[in-house]
Amino acid sequence: MTDRKTPRAIRMAQPLARDVAEEIAKLHGVCIRPVALRRLDMTTGKSEVVDVPCGSPLESKCPPCAKRNRQLRMAQCREGWHLDEEPIITPDEPTDGQRWLVEFRADMQAKRDEEAKAGGDTSDLDAVLTGLDIEINEAGMRGNVVGRTSSKRVRSTKRRQDAPDLPKRKMASTTLGRTFEAADGRTYRPSLFVTLTLPSYGKVLNGAPIDPDAYDYVRAARDALHFSKLVDRFVQNLRRVAGYDVQYFATVEPQKRLAPHLHMAIRGTSPRAEMKQIAAATYHQVWWPQADEARFEGEHLPVWNDGTGYADPDTGEVLPTWDEALDQLGDEPMHMIRFGDQVDVKGVLAGSPDADQCIRYLSKYLTKSLGETLDGQAQREHAARFVDALRYEPCSPTCPNWLRYGVQPKNAKPGMVPGCCRSKAHKPEHLGYAGRRVLVSRKWSNKTLAEHKQDRRTWVLEALGQADEPTAPHRYVWQPVRPGDPDVAPIGVRLLRSIAERQRWRAHLRRLEELSANPQAA
Repeated sequence: MTDRKTPRAIRMAQPLARDVAEEIAKLHGVCIRPVALRRLDMTTGKSEVVDVPCGSPLESKCPPCAKRNRQLRMAQCREGWHLDEEPIITPDEPTDGQRWLVEFRADMQAKRDEEAKAGGDTSDLDAVLTGLDIEINEAGMRGNVVGRTSSKRVRSTKRRQDAPDLPKRKMASTTLGRTFEAADGRTYRPSLFVTLTLPSYGKVLNGAPIDPDAYDYVRAARDALHFSKLVDRFVQNLRRVAGYDVQYFATVEPQKRLAPHLHMAIRGTSPRAEMKQIAAATYHQVWWPQADEARFEGEHLPVWNDGTGYADPDTGEVLPTWDEALDQLGDEPMHMIRFGDQVDVKGVLAGSPDADQCIRYLSKYLTKSLGETLDGQAQREHAARFVDALRYEPCSPTCPNWLRYGVQPKNAKPGMVPGCCRSKAHKPEHLGYAGRRVLVSRKWSNKTLAEHKQDRRTWVLEALGQADEPTAPHRYVWQPVRPGDPDVAPIGVRLLRSIAERQRWRAHLRRLEELSANPQAA
């Protein structure tokens, strides 16, 4: 009997035209999730809808944008790793608008001070000053005019007795490492590639615990939550010991066992033994209330009362606020995180194959979320247990999970439920790590990521023979496009337009390459 497909089966087997368009867009490097924005030209009055790339760094959402972001990060890492001249960062001159904002804030501050001396209510003026500080930052100025305005709890900085001491060298005002001269007279300026990991929580095989019941999931979850703070401490200790303003480019990735670890390109070099000593001496203490024993769980949860906050549902006793809970802390922190014994330190020379390999390794997983590296049923079950351990761990002072342990979260509000925190630290794809995936020091390449992106744009426009003319800073006004706007074409049409434009660019670039290779062809 011949197996013949019905017309319906044949039709269902055909690919969707929209899916084909997306595949072609990916091949041509076109964003498959463009954001439609309306651009109003304040000079000519012309209004048009412009497709802006979504800019997602994750391949699962938009492969072309993720690939472009990875290439930008690789360029940023390469340009800053082996600098032989000090990066010069000169602040821009303030604009007239910035000067006016600061002068207006001075007037408001004077009125607030007069009102305070007279014993009046300053709440309205305080709100105005807070809004002005936000406006000052949005206008392109860093920091706060009056510095810190809130009191910060200070704890002793004395090192723990169980942590080794570190030497402290006199700081030199340089970001460049030492140079070495070889016997043949050549000068080398080596740098470092360092990998730091967390300690063991139990024996693992192929990324999953051999005995899940013996694996310390609670400690693993807390270490992941506070890993970014540990990295900050390492950089502080590194600069004290190195004696100069160490610059770095680092990425955070998951190990196969799902614990975060750090790859760091460091400008300059230090002895390997010293780097391992710094890692061993680095720790971070979390001075939070205890979160080991649950007081409220299930349906037995604190209730919200207007004016007082959350209270015990049985006794009506108001739970201690965040500040009151901190006042009751003892001499031991809730948690202390340290690096593990595995520290890898490698010397790297500029322009060497090792440098290129390290740069590729640094950016290897940037297009994937932490949870996208799961392989096999055992590892998926391990990830599920890890996420379950994270569910009720407090991730910040404002986390609703504090209610479970009898403490009101900072800035508590009605509707908070333990186990329902919206922070990305609790999302399965982040595996407890809520910090930035890429860590770049301020004086690394002397450019921001936006400036690296502009360099790429300038190169393309010059190759296409189009000048990237500077425009007035306030010439264009960008506005989001509302759903159903008649000026916005269907997504399929927008993709096809972008593909056609990208094809024209590439044809022009290929023609230019042919002319440069064979000038007589012109």
